Amino acid sequence: MNRYHVAVLLLSAATVSLLTGSALAQQSSDMKSMPGMHMGPEAAPSDSATGKLGDLDISGGYVRAMLPGQPVGGGYITIHNSGKAADKLTSVTSSAAGKVELHEMKMDGEIMKMREIKDGIAIPAGATVTLAPNTMHMMFKQVKTPFKKGGAVPVMLMFEKAGMIDLTLPVVSAKGN
Repeated sequence: MNRYHVAVLLLSAATVSLLTGSALAQQSSDMKSMPGMHMGPEAAPSDSATGKLGDLDISGGYVRAMLPGQPVGGGYITIHNSGKAADKLTSVTSSAAGKVELHEMKMDGEIMKMREIKDGIAIPAGATVTLAPNTMHMMFKQVKTPFKKGGAVPVMLMFEKAGMIDLTLPVVSAKGN
C-alpha cells in the first residue's frame, strides 16, 4: 500500500470518528440538530461492559457500529485505579480485529490530529482514566466483520501490573446512543 492510500485511510478514519463522535470544535446551532455532532461527554450505554482486576475497576466499555465502508472501529472504556500504585494499559487485542491500537485525538490549533499511543496509557493511583470519543480510544483495525448495533466485540486488556482481563463490549449505534 503506498503512502497516498495510507493517508486516505487515516483521513477517512479521522473523518468518520469526528462525524460519529462529539465534536471538540466550536458548536453552532446548526450542528446541534445533526446526528453525532453533540458536545459534551457521551454516556456509556446501560449494558456496557464492566470488570474488576486487582485495584482496577473497569466500566462503561462499548464499541460503536461501523458505517458502510468504514475501515476501522472505535472502542471506549473507563478505568478507575483504587490502588496506591500506578498501572498502565499496555495493549488491547481482539479476535474481531487483526490489530487494536490505543489512540489519542487532540486539537492542534483548529485541526484535529490523531496519533497512536505506543507506550500505553498510564492509570495513576487513585485516578480514573476514560477512553472516549475524540480523546483517547481503542482503534480496531483489520476488522474481520464490521461491527453492527446489537452485536458484541471480545477484547483482552493487558495491564503492566494487574495483568489481563477479558471483556465483551456491546456494539451501540454509530451515533453513540
